[in-house]
Amino acid sequence: MANSLSPFELVLGTTNPGKVREIRACLREWNCLIPPADLILEETGETFAENARMKAVQTALALECWALADDSGLEVTSLDGAPGLYSSRYGRTDAERIERLLFELGDEPERSARFVCVVAVANPQGEIVAEATGICEGEILTAPRGTGGFGYDPIFYVPALGMTFAEMTPAQKQQVSHRGRALQALVPQLRALR
Repeated sequence: MANSLSPFELVLGTTNPGKVREIRACLREWNCLIPPADLILEETGETFAENARMKAVQTALALECWALADDSGLEVTSLDGAPGLYSSRYGRTDAERIERLLFELGDEPERSARFVCVVAVANPQGEIVAEATGICEGEILTAPRGTGGFGYDPIFYVPALGMTFAEMTPAQKQQVSHRGRALQALVPQLRALR
């Protein structure tokens, strides 16, 4: 994996199986590799963009490779944007995170929310050479629906499709999700690097 100098191979700055599946589905032209399990990536930025860049640069420099990383999260309007950067740390499991979010929202009628994703690509020298952002607007339901996806997908409802992320097929989700939109915007930039 190390010393890969081709932008046709991208080491992903994540081991999250849900993210890996979604990235590989959107970037079929590239060989997307999983990093070694012992690679520790810091996320100390104050924005999704800072964290995505940080993880891409760390991965690229540690493995001397082309690297792609994303940072994403759920921003709930009535919770002042929470959980935001801390979406994955809102609980130990997906079920705990969903339970906490629904508890904090309670009977709040204002349930608008959005998923945000920033993807960044670094070359083997650790320079950011491509970046894109994707946003998906939606609402938080009062109870989970659907069995697909991961994370907050069962409670994130997309009115335009009348479904939660967890009720969508992977192809449907790829078209409208924050990560799908960010990756779609990234593809022309990646092709230009060849």
